[in-house]
Order: sequence, then structure tokens, then C-alpha cells
Amino acid sequence: MFESLKKKLFGWKDKAAEIPEAPQQIIGESGKKLPEGTIDELLWELEMTLLEADVALPVVEEIKAGVRASLVGKRVERGHDAGEAVELALRTSIEGVLKGNEFDFDAFVSSRPKPVTIMFVGINGTGKTTAIAKIAYRLQKMGMSCVLSASDTFRAGAIEQIGVHGDRLSCRVVKHKAGSDPAAVAFDAVEHAKARKRDVVLIDTAGRMQTNVNLMDEMKKIKRVVKPDLVVFVGDALAGNDAVEQAVAFEREVGIDAVILTKIDADAKGGAALSIAHSVNKPIAFLSTGQEYDAFVKFDSGWMVDRLFSKDANT
Repeated sequence: MFESLKKKLFGWKDKAAEIPEAPQQIIGESGKKLPEGTIDELLWELEMTLLEADVALPVVEEIKAGVRASLVGKRVERGHDAGEAVELALRTSIEGVLKGNEFDFDAFVSSRPKPVTIMFVGINGTGKTTAIAKIAYRLQKMGMSCVLSASDTFRAGAIEQIGVHGDRLSCRVVKHKAGSDPAAVAFDAVEHAKARKRDVVLIDTAGRMQTNVNLMDEMKKIKRVVKPDLVVFVGDALAGNDAVEQAVAFEREVGIDAVILTKIDADAKGGAALSIAHSVNKPIAFLSTGQEYDAFVKFDSGWMVDRLFSKDANT
């Protein structure tokens, strides 16, 4: 993502010999000083690069501030060049945005009284139902039993879709007929889990556009009825700023506790992760990296930063 930016601004390899003796670190107080004019040029190019990567403007401003603070008045130490200094500053700033948004889902579920109730929200097409199945698969690997609540009673085929996952995973799916009250389905799923001593209830919900007031009210009703331990927003990493707007709207109207980003394997830029982490200030729990149940990784800021700087992410 940033490789071309660094090459454009800092082709200083031929000047490395000018850097005097100094401690073996990249940025310090001795060595070759970074000119402020060059830093300003970097910040302008950085802003354009981040905006093109679908990073939201407030996040861009925060990253720029972090980079400036890391570079102004600093020097590039012996044995390194300015390009390495820039990459270090970018990594540090971006990791600062992401680091506070890590969440140990496994520890959370393990520590809560059973059954743990988790409600999933988001608009159609983000891969929400598949994300629920991946969570169920993960929990089973941890030795926990799951109940799936087919509370998306409106979308054609939604009940059947979660039923297929239930069959594959040998999970009980609690469902009513199409058009039923989603909150009633969720309530029954929780009661079933209590009666059968199941560990976790995973509640699917209809994909709602964040502007649909009636459907948002219905989701609030589900939350009121079952009082979930965790509300998880499932967003499409390819949706860019649309995903950010959706996350902000769901947080405002319903309240979310954590985020799952899907289709991260197809997102070469990673702007959604940066933007959502900053905009809703909620932890990113998982990244979905493919279609298989095990194509699901815990969010890690270091992994995400490495991805952003990968040469494969230059498109």
C-alpha cells in the first residue's frame, strides 16, 4: 500500500553514506536530520494514499499527526535511510490506531456465565450468517456447545441458510416460520440453551439498512428481550467508507460491542479496518479470510500493519 509512496519520496539509498556514526536505530537525535519541507511533502502524499485506500478522513488526520510527531526534529541514524524512517513512523502511527481495538473473544466467552448470548447485526451481503457459522465452529473447537437462533425471519432463504450451517456443524437451530417475530425466536433460543445447558447462543438477524427506522427499532426489541452479552457488527471490508457509516449508525441506534470484518482476503488496502477501529472505537474481534469455516483469524494489529505494508497491497 505504501511502497510506491516511499519510493517516490525517499529514494535516498545513494545518500546513505552521508549519515554519520550514531546508535543502531532508525530514528534518533543524531544522524541526518529530516527536512521539514520533505516531511510536509510526505504528509500530503500520505493523505492522498490513505484516502485512495478508503481510509476515513478523521483517521487520516490522526495518522498524519502521529507521523509528524515521530519525524519532526528527528534524524535518520547510520545504516538506515529516510525510507525506513518513514515506514517506521507509519507503522507506529497506524498500529497506535489499531492496537487499542484488539479483543480476546475466546477469553470473554470462556469467562461469562452460561449461556453466553451473542447477537449479530449488519446489512445484507456482508457474510453475517457465514460469520456466525465460523464462530460456532471456533467455539466447538474450544469444547463449547452452541445454539443458533434463526432470527432473520424476513430474507428469503435466510432460515434455510442458517439451517444448512446448523446441519453441517451439528448445532441445534431454533426457528419459527418465515415472517415470525425475530425477538420471539431469539427468546426461545436462549430458553432452549438454558434448559439444555448449552454454552453459547448465536443470534442471526435480518440485514437492515442503517437508514430503516422500523427495522432498527425491531433490532432494539431483540436486544431488549434477550439482553445479549455481546452485540457484534459484521462489516464488509470491501465496502470502504460505506462500512464505516454502517458501523457508526448501528453503534448509535442499537449499540455494538465488537466488529467482525469479512472479505478481508479480497481487500488489498485495509482501509475499512483502520476506519472502523477509529470511528466507533470498538474492538475488531475477527477477520474473515475466506469461505471455509477455519478461514477466520483473531484480529491482530501487527498482522494488519504487515498487510498494509505488503508489496501485494499496492493495488
